[in-house]
Amino acid sequence: MERKLNVPITSESLNELNAGDVVYLTGNILTARDQAHKRIIEEGAPLDIGGAAIFHAGPIIKENEDGYEMVAIGPTTSMRMNPYESDVLDMGPKIIIGKGGMDDTVREALVRNKAIYVVATGGCAALYVDAVEEIESVDWLDLGMPEAMWNLKVKDFGPLIVAMDSNGKSLYD
Repeated sequence: MERKLNVPITSESLNELNAGDVVYLTGNILTARDQAHKRIIEEGAPLDIGGAAIFHAGPIIKENEDGYEMVAIGPTTSMRMNPYESDVLDMGPKIIIGKGGMDDTVREALVRNKAIYVVATGGCAALYVDAVEEIESVDWLDLGMPEAMWNLKVKDFGPLIVAMDSNGKSLYD
């Protein structure tokens, strides 16, 4: 099944999605890697993450006279976020985007929070950057450009494959 979702997730039911389905996202996604996840837990998120899509990515950004320009954005290995993801999911995001699998603590948190984990294809950073319409804001630049939390306005961001659904099914089993 292929489905287009608007983020932040409001009325769409993620329970209807199954591992193996393909989704495209329109709205805003937030990038967060290891250090941003750790800081979210320690200090709280700088933006409302209720219903959010969080992308495990370290984008390549070019600063210019108009602000920031997205050069490339691809997924980073999600298993590095295993120690933090369950706690972050309990704070309200509904979609986690990354690469590779995540552990059973994350699977349990996805089920508990009616959320999903979707995978982006590695090596497609140029494809994904075309779906980024605007960099709306950035927080935590003190962590470095790849570790900062970027708020991106996207249209038809994907294809993304549901790897772990909100019912506990996983493509990694």
